[in-house]
Order: sequence, then C-alpha cells, then structure tokens
Amino acid sequence: MKNYYFIAGEASGDLHAAKVIAELSKMHSAKANFMGFGGDKMQDAGMNLSKHYKNLAFMGFWEVIKNLSAIKNNLARAEKEILDFKTDILVLIDYPGFNMRMAKFAKKHNIMVVYYITPQIWAWKKSRVKDLKKNTDLLIPILPFEKDFFKNNGVDSIFVGHPLLDELKKDSKKAVESEKPLIALLPGSRKQEISHILPLMIEVTSQFEDYEFIIAGAPSIPLDFYRNITKNSFIPISSGRTYEVLLGAKAALIASGTATLEAAILNVPQVVCYKTSKLSYLIGRLLVKVKFISLVNLILDKFVVKELIQSDFNLEELQKELQNILNKKTKSKLLENYQTLHEKLGEAGASRRVAEAIFNLQ
Repeated sequence: MKNYYFIAGEASGDLHAAKVIAELSKMHSAKANFMGFGGDKMQDAGMNLSKHYKNLAFMGFWEVIKNLSAIKNNLARAEKEILDFKTDILVLIDYPGFNMRMAKFAKKHNIMVVYYITPQIWAWKKSRVKDLKKNTDLLIPILPFEKDFFKNNGVDSIFVGHPLLDELKKDSKKAVESEKPLIALLPGSRKQEISHILPLMIEVTSQFEDYEFIIAGAPSIPLDFYRNITKNSFIPISSGRTYEVLLGAKAALIASGTATLEAAILNVPQVVCYKTSKLSYLIGRLLVKVKFISLVNLILDKFVVKELIQSDFNLEELQKELQNILNKKTKSKLLENYQTLHEKLGEAGASRRVAEAIFNLQ
C-alpha cells in the first residue's frame, strides 16, 4: 500500500493534481491512499482533503505578510499530517512559497519528493535551483523552456507536455451561448486580484454595446463577492465554467495567469490585465526579472498578446486594445502565433505520463 500526500494551493493546481490522482488510482487499483491540501476536484478524484486551497491562497507580498500566522499554522499542519500519514511520496503542485518549505521538510524525513508544475525560479530567486536539486527526487515542469533552464543549471527534469491540453480537447465541453457576440471577463482566481481588476473590466463594457459580456467566476469565490463589485451592471457570472465561457467567446480580457494560456489553446484573442497594490507591485518590480507576464509571450519569447500592467491598465488603453483584438486582421495574426504555441506545448496525455513517472519512482 502506497501513501501519496499532495499539496496544491490554487484552482489550477487542484485541476491538474486531480488528473494525476485519477491516473495513479488506475495504476495502483486499490493499493494506494491519497491525502493532502487541495480542492474539490482532488477530493472527487479520491483524495482525503485536509485543507481547501481557498484557505491557502494569499496573493502579493503585503498580503502574505498580513497572513503570516495562518501560513505558519498551515505549514505545521501539513508537516504533522505528512508524518502521521506515513507518506511514501510527497507530490507538490506549484505554490512555491509554501511547497519549497515542504520539500525541505520531507527530505529531512527521507520522504521522496515530486515537484510537478515547478516554481518559476527563472523569473526570480534563481538561487532556489540548488534547493530544488537537493530537496526533490523528480522535477516535472510544464513550460517547454523550463527543461532547458534546469539543464543549464545542472538539474535533471522531465517535460511531458502541458496538462491543459488534456482538459481543453474534451469533446464534452459545450460553449456558453449568447444572443450577441460574447466577450469573456476573467479577473483572476483570488479575491485580492479580482478586487483590483474586475471594476475596470466592468467599466469598459459600456463602450461595446454590440457585444454581450460574461464573467468567468472562480469556483472558490462566492457569487456575492462578485456582485458587491458588479453592483448594478447585471453582467452574468458563470462560476466554474471557464472553458465553456472561453469556447463561446470572440475575445477575452484576462488577469495574468494560467487563463492566458487556456485562451490561447482555445484560439481566443485576448488582452492580458494585471494590477495589484502599489507596495506589492513595487516589490515585484525589484525582484521579478522577466520580459513578459503572459505565459503566451513567455513561451513564444516574443510580444504576441497585449499586456496592460498597473498604470497601463486604464479605461482608455483597455478600450483601445479590446477593439484591436476584435479586428479580423489582428485575430488572424494571433491565431498564427497560437498555432506555434500549440506545437511547443507538446501532445495531449501529460497527466497520464506524469502519473507514470511518479508510479515508477523507487
């Protein structure tokens, strides 16, 4: 009997971890136990859910500082459970601030560690590559350029394709229908970012009366939270149906994150938006050294989708860029670049290949 402890700290991690748990369950039949931090999808896949990610996600430097006590309690709880559960393999999904500490703890107790969706240390804290080499047994990045980054820094890893290709090629997905052409609003998955980004997204809708707008709500965020922001705009909210919303959309306004890649895979023209507190942004500028914030631009290593960041994320710019991606010529050029992106991301079946790599660990 093998015991797997998983830790995922947000919605996308919950989705990808659930797929791996399901695949591992098939390989082990009834000879494996799963426990950990995550979400509803991991629980549905057969994991004993100890802590939900909605009580884990703190975005931004200032927000983390304010919640240090809760974070310390969560770390202590995970450490105790990992030992009490007699964990054979700890599987960490993204969530680096928390999971890097858990990797170090597990190795001290001779527990094998898999890091799936590796930390973006190529953007900041490159020194962490030494910690990953020391405290993990298997690294599985999901961005194609990350394997070369690790190799150049003397660390072995495997790239088996991007897991979104598994989810987004399902024939069972049905596009959201609307009377007018649809524009999707994806303001993020955490309350802090939604509060900063959604109000301006709502404001721009009045300039596009020939279109219908819909908010793709994060499953962990209650509808009342969105309604306190939207107030009298009456924009519909579709929670937990991001893919269906994107499938029906002619264009999308998207908070920086995994959703930018989801839109590209589904061939939806997009404007990438990002805004946080002034303090968090200033600290981020000092620490994070990347040319782009969008995964689309990062993977293609060139400017493909427009990024409106902090002060550039204003009504005038947002209106102009949304109008631009609704243009047929702009869309045609975007789709050409999206096709190159698809090729770089590999083939479907990543979740199964990740599970096989974990299953074969000795």
